[in-house]
Amino acid sequence: MKKPIFADISLLFVTFIWGTTFVLVQNAISMLEPFSFNGIRFLSAAIMLLFWLFLFERKQLVFFNLKMLASGVFIGFWLFLGYATQTIGLLYTTTSKAGFITGLSVVFVPLFSMFLLKQFPSRNAVIGVSIATIGLFLLTMTDVTSLNIGDGFVFICAISFALHIIFTGKFSSKYPTLLLTVIQISTVAILSIFSSFIFEDWRKSFNSEILLSQDVLIALIITSMFATALAFLIQTNFQKYTTATRVALIFAMEPVFAAIAGYYLAAERLSYSALFGCLLIFAGMIFAELPANKFPLLKKNKSFQG
Repeated sequence: MKKPIFADISLLFVTFIWGTTFVLVQNAISMLEPFSFNGIRFLSAAIMLLFWLFLFERKQLVFFNLKMLASGVFIGFWLFLGYATQTIGLLYTTTSKAGFITGLSVVFVPLFSMFLLKQFPSRNAVIGVSIATIGLFLLTMTDVTSLNIGDGFVFICAISFALHIIFTGKFSSKYPTLLLTVIQISTVAILSIFSSFIFEDWRKSFNSEILLSQDVLIALIITSMFATALAFLIQTNFQKYTTATRVALIFAMEPVFAAIAGYYLAAERLSYSALFGCLLIFAGMIFAELPANKFPLLKKNKSFQG
């Protein structure tokens, strides 16, 4: 199997993990505040990856230097800012609007790639992004109300996640995967813990009744192992084999998987427009993967890159 195809499948698996654990996270943060939850989640993941690094991949440490540290912290900062602004935004806006605005990162990635990296998406990718964006709107926008400050924070979140995707692709080919992943995840953990001391009642993080409650404990174990340590390790490793626009399109499937998980785990129901939105997101992702030469009207212009 070609590396780009395997990379896309691996990233789709990551999206599946994030989407299906969304219900677990929602249940957990109703008891343990978001910054505290993310601090413990990312710290646990960083410790697990550090053990793996020192036990099996110690040779990667020879590549550690200040430039690599700065790159990992830089990626981690955008990841933290995405989580932080999304959390703050959800205090003021609806989940549906937050889901749509966050999904706009699928639009920002090709735009930022053009300006920052001089990488131009294929015509198929542009059309796929357009289809997926319409799908995101149909899936998430169950209530359209006026914009508020929460929407602004979530808008920053979408930009942050887009920049995280772009710079992960840029630096993942330059440095060892595991070491770079440890640095960025540790950065998110440190910044989340620091934010919990400032903005939240951090004492809840040391309350055994909360930490050992079934919802919180299960969510922390599953998200730290699979949705954080494994997921970001896979993203960092495989993003070098595909384009940032493709990654954004694949990640646009997260609300689709979240909706499916909500249906089976939380007995949530989807409207017909939401179901159609799911199909459009999937269609947009598939369309972007198809070779342009299969469609004479969509053959690549020489000024475009794959």
